[in-house]
Amino acid sequence: MHLLPSVIQAMNLKMKRVRTAIYHYLIPVLLIIGLLILWEIFCRVFKIPIWLLPSPSRIYLNTIKWARFLPMHAWVTLYETIAGFLLALIIGLSLAIVVVYSSILRNTIYPILLVFQSVPKVAIAPLFLIWIGYGEMSKILIAAIVAFFPIVVNTATGLESVENEILELTYSLHATKAQIFFKVRFPWALPYIFSGMKVAITLAVIGAVIGEFVGSDRGLGYLILAASGEMNTALIFGVMAILSFIGIATFTAIDRLEKWLCPWYIQTGVK
Repeated sequence: MHLLPSVIQAMNLKMKRVRTAIYHYLIPVLLIIGLLILWEIFCRVFKIPIWLLPSPSRIYLNTIKWARFLPMHAWVTLYETIAGFLLALIIGLSLAIVVVYSSILRNTIYPILLVFQSVPKVAIAPLFLIWIGYGEMSKILIAAIVAFFPIVVNTATGLESVENEILELTYSLHATKAQIFFKVRFPWALPYIFSGMKVAITLAVIGAVIGEFVGSDRGLGYLILAASGEMNTALIFGVMAILSFIGIATFTAIDRLEKWLCPWYIQTGVK
């Protein structure tokens, strides 16, 4: 009899986990499958030309024909994306720290950042190709430029959002600037930093593809250009699906890292 409440509690917890899994995973998957079925029916009923709007089945079949080439092109784009993102993370965190601790540099750096953010990256990409060449480094730099702005802004916001009462307490304890940064400001800013990283990683994918559009002989962006030259719309959709998978996979990896490094933030229900 004494075990009955604990058994009921365990069953309720299990049912709650099942409902959560259905809500977060099963329903979105079923919705996507339903949309694909409707897409397939629409293309077949109205006999849409494959060059205009291919059906999901034709996208799959045309993409499979290029299966032996896709891993190499996908790896190049993934490498450029991750390398550009990491470079943007290093530069973005450094600039954010400088901006927070120096009002003079803040007034100097922020306008420059806004100028870089406002200029279309498609216009900058040819310059990088001229200066650096058609290798992978130019694509990495383009991906980094596209991705670093949200990291700078979110990190600076997080570092400045520490409550004044907490800072006054650290000052009263005679904490050094380094101690305040590593024990107060940086942990406090971690959720903001991860929010910027999630936006940045998806932008890095776009930046890598932009670089491949402008000049490259490898990568998924190059493959899209090659397919568009042949009016192979089905392959274009297939490559875009692979790009979407790369974006989702990298975003999920950062989200898992956030849950591992910031369990206190997740558990308090702030998100």
